[in-house]
Amino acid sequence: MKKEWEHRGIIEKFEAHRSEELAGPMSAYMRNQFPFLGIKTPLRKVLLKEQFQEYRLPEPERLPEEVWKLYELPEREYQYAAIALLEKMAKHLALADLPFLRQLIESKSWWDSVDAIAPRTLGLVVKNERAAGTHFMLEWSQAENMWTNRAAILHQLKYKQETDTMLLSRIILEHAASPEFFIQKSIGWALREYAKTDADWVRSFVLENELMPLSKREAMKNIN
Repeated sequence: MKKEWEHRGIIEKFEAHRSEELAGPMSAYMRNQFPFLGIKTPLRKVLLKEQFQEYRLPEPERLPEEVWKLYELPEREYQYAAIALLEKMAKHLALADLPFLRQLIESKSWWDSVDAIAPRTLGLVVKNERAAGTHFMLEWSQAENMWTNRAAILHQLKYKQETDTMLLSRIILEHAASPEFFIQKSIGWALREYAKTDADWVRSFVLENELMPLSKREAMKNIN
């Protein structure tokens, strides 16, 4: 029988595998934005699988609290663990939880956390309540925070045939001239991913609109 959820289970598992030897290079790879425990992705996934097998998931109303208990810890692996818990319980989230998701996106922000939350969790919430969710994504696109903008650009990344191309186009064009590397890259990524579904639309969009060279190059990477 599974035990009641306890985030300290993750801490104990992670701390037992702390590696100062690996932590330095892992932090350097992320431009020293965060300290690391030194747990590489394959081992981290094994430890999280053990946690989810050993403990019941928390009650949905406790999800934000339990996510924050992990997210606020200094080492980056704990943010990854928090995001893994969030994904496990994404079906319990609704538009009312968007301020919570935005707070996560704007906290300890870097491409790795934002790119995990935006397509998988944020995208699912928006898709479940499409009309109202679209309104919020347009608001996020106009936010002052660059990472919130990136999340709005990427939230449809896994929608495939369900992609709202008018929304995708509008949000991209709001940022097409941005000098920010991470915005240019996200535009290219969103277009490159949708090209797997409709390469003709992406080709036409790139030809008809002024995009930064990096965005254009990324968008057309897999299109002949």
